[in-house]
Amino acid sequence: MEWRPESYGNRFADRYDELFAELDPADAVEKLAVLAGERGAVLELGVGTGRIAVPLAARGVEVHGIDASEAMVARLLEKPGGSRITVTIGDFADVPVEGRYAVVFVAFNTFFALTTQEDQVRCFENVAAHLADDGVFALEAFVPDVSRFDRRQRVGAITVELDEVQLEATSYDPIAQRSTSQRIFVSSAGVELAPVVIRFAWPAELDLMARLAGLRLRERWGGWDSRPFTPDSEQHVSLYGR
Repeated sequence: MEWRPESYGNRFADRYDELFAELDPADAVEKLAVLAGERGAVLELGVGTGRIAVPLAARGVEVHGIDASEAMVARLLEKPGGSRITVTIGDFADVPVEGRYAVVFVAFNTFFALTTQEDQVRCFENVAAHLADDGVFALEAFVPDVSRFDRRQRVGAITVELDEVQLEATSYDPIAQRSTSQRIFVSSAGVELAPVVIRFAWPAELDLMARLAGLRLRERWGGWDSRPFTPDSEQHVSLYGR
């Protein structure tokens, strides 16, 4: 199987909202609405099923999105208010849209779906080209923790229920900073596999990518609620601008 930009969305579309139902978008929606203010439109990279985009548009913000998976976008358009989102199908590394935006954002580790450093650098460059002069690029991602792996691999149970077991098996390539995972669903109906390939980066590397694109770090929080970013933070929301 060749991994492509749409692979993740096409395999997870039917289950995505169920799997991540515990993720409350309220803090992200509030912060992005404040960042956008009355300055202009917002663009989400990897808009998916509209977990953030739909409630953000309901706040009166003009929201555009990019996603490579037509299956994920179909889920978005089925939701009440989903038709408010202007969606472009394509690889978000290319930012294949016209115009400039007050805010461009990528949430919930989606930036790491770009599986090479070259793609990630290209994304930063293309985001910079589509930012308004005072625009902000907001990036939410986890802080890598390679101690999770034992001999560059990890196997674990995600959920164990009476009618289904969810497992995860992951291998880690430290040279490419890339992990390849399988989310495994085992039930009386059979076995279903949902692969995930990501290329993770530490905050300092992301900051360097921003500098190469002519951007700089403005703020970094430990989450969308603006909590301080500390050495113990497991995630970050980083804001970049000119």
